Amino acid sequence: MSRLPESERQSLISTAHELADAARIATLAHFRAENLAAETKESTHFDPVTVADRAAETAMREILARRRPADAILGEEFGRKDGSSGLTWVLDPIDGTRSYMSGTPTWGVLISVADATGPIFGLIDQPFIGERFEGGFGLAEVTGPLGRRRLATRPERPLAEATLFTTFPEVGTPEERDAFDRLKGRARLTRYGLDCYAYALVAAGQIDLVVEAGLQAYDVQAPIAVIEAAGGIVTDWQGRPAHGGGRILAAANAALHRAAIAVLGN
Repeated sequence: MSRLPESERQSLISTAHELADAARIATLAHFRAENLAAETKESTHFDPVTVADRAAETAMREILARRRPADAILGEEFGRKDGSSGLTWVLDPIDGTRSYMSGTPTWGVLISVADATGPIFGLIDQPFIGERFEGGFGLAEVTGPLGRRRLATRPERPLAEATLFTTFPEVGTPEERDAFDRLKGRARLTRYGLDCYAYALVAAGQIDLVVEAGLQAYDVQAPIAVIEAAGGIVTDWQGRPAHGGGRILAAANAALHRAAIAVLGN
């Protein structure tokens, strides 16, 4: 990251914001619309995709083709496009399509750019609320209804005083669910839902932990960039790099991260 010239960093930041602006338009055009249709991408469970998911990713890919044609792309809806620059844009046009379909304002657009080491800059954007969380290249900020504010994760506190989030009560496999239940039993408060917005709340200093399983790279790379810029830690359940997805542990600080791994790792 430090080897990128300032002009390149600014290009990446401005491109990310242009992508988020375009995705806002595409997603809000269908949000809370009557008779929004959804297909399922899986035969064994409901994994929805809508016209808004595809429209938002298409709009973002068109911008990248114009502004950053040498960069690779990994998107949830249209897969991988190879590049030659050594940088990859990782896009989730609607993280939380079930929430989007339900009319709840806790879905988001995830945009990040990664090099060989993982994400180096990311955005978590909530179009309906108008909040945008960004992290990387020395930035850790949120802009929205309350103006522009610095992001900073919560200070250390005992696990017994922590607030824990996950998207679904059914966390991964039965074995993974058992591990989550052990951690839930140690935390003060456990809440469900929010999808990517829970990661934004870690970065904003509102909650302490997010634990999930079965994630893809496009689900987690933008949250990694934002949370780490704000002072938090995101790894897998054994403390290893998590930018490829899988089992995810996001923690506000190192002490809570260690405490959670001690429970999940067993």
